[in-house]
Amino acid sequence: MTQTASDTATIIPLDNVDPALVEALLDTAFEPERRQRTAYKVREGTDWLPGLSFAALDAQEMLAGTIQCWPVALTDPAGRAHPMIMVGPVAVMPAHQGMGYGKALMSASMAGIDDRAPLPQVMIGDPEYYGRFWGFSNERTLGWDLPGPFDRHRLLVRSANPAVLPETGLLGPWLG
Repeated sequence: MTQTASDTATIIPLDNVDPALVEALLDTAFEPERRQRTAYKVREGTDWLPGLSFAALDAQEMLAGTIQCWPVALTDPAGRAHPMIMVGPVAVMPAHQGMGYGKALMSASMAGIDDRAPLPQVMIGDPEYYGRFWGFSNERTLGWDLPGPFDRHRLLVRSANPAVLPETGLLGPWLG
């Protein structure tokens, strides 16, 4: 019988983990050049949101994966910033990939969003996977831009009220 993350994972707040271990995991999962990616420019100058960022520990209580969420905003052509939450990176150690750790981390993070006043969540990811489990879609992001190269079909958003989303704008850090 194969063990899955749901059998063995412990989800804890990310701020309970040594930041050096988080950085080492991200380097292993994505390579050290990850800092050159456009997603880093989108959230530049911000700190991850503790209430929505988690770590997964395996059965031996070793760090298996992390998820971070960030304050970002879509600035429309009139200059108005529309606050959002950028989800990711979702990072899982290679030896633990495909075991459900990423799904457990995403579920924990999405469960932390307050339904009474949810900010839209945005991410760069696989539309089929994130759409099937959490309702992310690229339907509303086709007119959005990022501060660097990106695959337009992988820019996804999840919103309780998609009608409020601007059709066009530039996604970047929310510093205000």
